[in-house]
Amino acid sequence: MHCKSVSVRDVSAPLTEEGVSRLMADWTAYAKTELVVLRNGGCAVVSITGSEGAGLLRRVSGFEILSLPGDTVYVRDPSADVLNAPAMARVQASHPGKTVVVEGMFSHINVVRGLAPLRLRVVDCAPPRPSKLSVLVKAALDSGFVDLPVVHEVVELDFAEAASRAGGGAMLPCRASGLSDIATAGFLDDPPADPGGATVVGCKLSARVFRAIYGRDAPLINMCPFDGAPRDGVKSIARCCDLKEGHEICGDVAKVPWGATVPEVAGAIAALFSE
Repeated sequence: MHCKSVSVRDVSAPLTEEGVSRLMADWTAYAKTELVVLRNGGCAVVSITGSEGAGLLRRVSGFEILSLPGDTVYVRDPSADVLNAPAMARVQASHPGKTVVVEGMFSHINVVRGLAPLRLRVVDCAPPRPSKLSVLVKAALDSGFVDLPVVHEVVELDFAEAASRAGGGAMLPCRASGLSDIATAGFLDDPPADPGGATVVGCKLSARVFRAIYGRDAPLINMCPFDGAPRDGVKSIARCCDLKEGHEICGDVAKVPWGATVPEVAGAIAALFSE
């Protein structure tokens, strides 16, 4: 709901069903008002269901009390875009079963109630932390191009943990952020003359690069986020270097390129939940 459709009034009447009903019996509102937030210590939310007249201000002829103080939460968050569906979904998820009045950016106000957040699992490698895909997903959800109540969670495939399991030392793909202290056998972009009995900690492409350099295979601990995304019915998004641009929907998993952009991620999320 657009914030211009929400009216906020401080009142002296008690915010009980009887007190609110007495107030609304003689209430005048702007023509576009759909919800009235009444404040007196706590909050009550009232829906305008009918009005009389044809002017800018109209007498309320019908109303429904949506919530009283015991079921209403008032949240002030200057960073929240109250017209952004994912942002409002995050607020609702923090206050399940409650009607939430949100005062966000520019002191704009919206009301959230009965919103069922959509769960999105983000699968990516770490370090770096936060992972690139988690940052891209947050940017996509904040952009306004995903008009769905999506709430995301992050699952990390930990290079350090995987490297600790690498027999003969860990051979990593490259000297990416945070990986220089993890490799114990070297990096494929600066390969040592003799890798010994190293285990490749990377993806299938990393294994192919190792084979091309040394003419033999090495054990692989697969760190591909797309391969590592659980296939358990939870909508998920993951990066994969096999994809060059755009996105692919593979069941409940959206695949995006390793160098994905915010528009690509936004498109993938929208497509994932339209399936």
